[in-house]
Amino acid sequence: MDLRKYCPHKLVSAEEAVAKIKRGSRVFIGTGCGEPQQLIRAMVADQNLQDIMVYQMLSSTLSQYIDDEAFGRRFSLKLFFISQRMRRAAFEGKIDYIPAYLSQIPRLFTSHRIGLDVALVQVSPPDRFGYCSLGVSVDITRSGLENSGMVIAQVNPRMPRTWGDSFVHVNEIDWLVLHEEPLVEAFPTKKPNEISRRIGLYVSELIDDGATLQIGFGNLPYAILQHLDEKNDLGLHTQLITDGLLPLFEKGVITNKKKSLLPGRVVTSLCMGSQALYDYVDNNPAFYFRSSEFVNDPTVIARNDNLISISSALEVDLTGQVCSDSMGYLFYSGIGDQVDFLRGSAMSKGGFAIIALPSTAQNGKVSRIVPHLSEGAGVATTRGDVNFVITEYGIAELQGKGIYQRVMELAQIAHPKFREELIVVAKKRHYIFADQLPPSTEDLLFLEDYKRTMKLKNGKTVEFRPLLPSDEFAFRNFFYSLQEKTIYLRFFYKMRLFSHEVVQKQWASVDYRKNMSIIGLVQTGGHKEIMAIGSYAQENDDRAEVAFVVREDFQGMGVASYILEILENIAIENDYTGFDATVLSENDAMIQVFKRRYPNAIIKHLSGRELLVQMNFDDAAGAQGPDNQSGLLTPKS
Repeated sequence: MDLRKYCPHKLVSAEEAVAKIKRGSRVFIGTGCGEPQQLIRAMVADQNLQDIMVYQMLSSTLSQYIDDEAFGRRFSLKLFFISQRMRRAAFEGKIDYIPAYLSQIPRLFTSHRIGLDVALVQVSPPDRFGYCSLGVSVDITRSGLENSGMVIAQVNPRMPRTWGDSFVHVNEIDWLVLHEEPLVEAFPTKKPNEISRRIGLYVSELIDDGATLQIGFGNLPYAILQHLDEKNDLGLHTQLITDGLLPLFEKGVITNKKKSLLPGRVVTSLCMGSQALYDYVDNNPAFYFRSSEFVNDPTVIARNDNLISISSALEVDLTGQVCSDSMGYLFYSGIGDQVDFLRGSAMSKGGFAIIALPSTAQNGKVSRIVPHLSEGAGVATTRGDVNFVITEYGIAELQGKGIYQRVMELAQIAHPKFREELIVVAKKRHYIFADQLPPSTEDLLFLEDYKRTMKLKNGKTVEFRPLLPSDEFAFRNFFYSLQEKTIYLRFFYKMRLFSHEVVQKQWASVDYRKNMSIIGLVQTGGHKEIMAIGSYAQENDDRAEVAFVVREDFQGMGVASYILEILENIAIENDYTGFDATVLSENDAMIQVFKRRYPNAIIKHLSGRELLVQMNFDDAAGAQGPDNQSGLLTPKS
């Protein structure tokens, strides 16, 4: 459509357009990289505009003027999210932050709780039917446009045409300003480092092929995406598309084939990145842009099966409360989409949410896992909403767990130098037992190399990993799930109680080198249960005593043999030459496990019905039978 022929009366310069804004007006400006830069500059330059109240989601261009006192006297900025460029101004009180869930902001405009007189937006040139596109900024921009008394649009040929609910007819626009210029570009400000790499590895462990993801904007989310390039058929239902996703599109990692809501399409409402990203979404039917009231609606999000939300935070307290929008009394970012997606993922079939953050701030001086949130810090996400929390030291699973377990899970992933302090505070507050041993103060990243998976004949997958302090309740539940005979064969007497003190004694002996315990876990109804445990304990400088117990419904499937070989390899790393085991003579199954692995094992009779089995590692045979069905020494991917 030729605008000069169709509606020449609407074509004006930027200066003429903004001159139509009255003093005291409430002005909405399009979001982020889609903001109309030329209109903003003209508005600021017009000295006749006084007492203007500006509403915007993410602000970029206005950051160039925020330190000008004259600007501050003429314009009042009200932002729903504090961008990095506006952060210092927020600390200095030069802007007003409006806390609101992103899904509900459009309703604030529709209900006129926030009244709007003028909307300044940026659109693509119209097609032959007269439809312009809001391009990379649909989010709250559509609602801002629809609920303003006057709409002024900058028509920019560089604005991509995006599919979905992004189209606006020229008849809905009061004034059109033809001005071509590059769109605002946005990139992470820090390069990925070892901390973000480790966090990315832990996040990738929780994401299965075929999952649908939501991931936010920032340095850490950008780095996390680099660790998903070996996944298959991922989908996207997310507020924001960034350059970090481009390699996953180009490699075919993101296909959207397995999505249950709008399969084959990325559902999003905003795009922030480089010109290469804008070129990629331009007229690309794989992208379906909708407003935030749709994309961020928890009930819509929940229609995606296996929806995994990945977001970041500033700090997390020992009970699971999350602060993401303020540093104490200083507003830092905003509520944004975190709560919408946490609740949507919780309602999704097979879905869950991840909060990822470095363990420390201020160059390691302060912990981000804290006894209590900082004074003045806002609780963006309640302790009832949190599922997984990840730092560079591991994964804490909080959902359905009490305060005791939460403390242990979170202290375990805090920076080692802060762990004892966190445990001390937790004891003072009676969150945990007074005799609770603290997590190791060592960096236990090397334990990742000991993780394995095994596919059983019944179709179930077992995950094996080292025992951790936070496993106390799961360990207890495992013991009480065992039959009396199984307990007798393991402990040689009818052990009836598996108390906190017993678990503490077991944990106290584990140093992950000379003394080690490996547990096997299976997925059951949305959580993982322990179904086996194998341990070795130092006897002398070069030998260790080994023992196992496997839940009855998993016996005879090669689980004990699998754990035995895992323990053997760890023991060899720690300079052991062999295992000894004390076994009851009627425990034929365990004796056969040892003899299969060590054909020349020496068996001696001790007192009563007890046998001593002596095994040397240099006598070990290759994995046989059911034990070899998954590649025993292949680390968990």
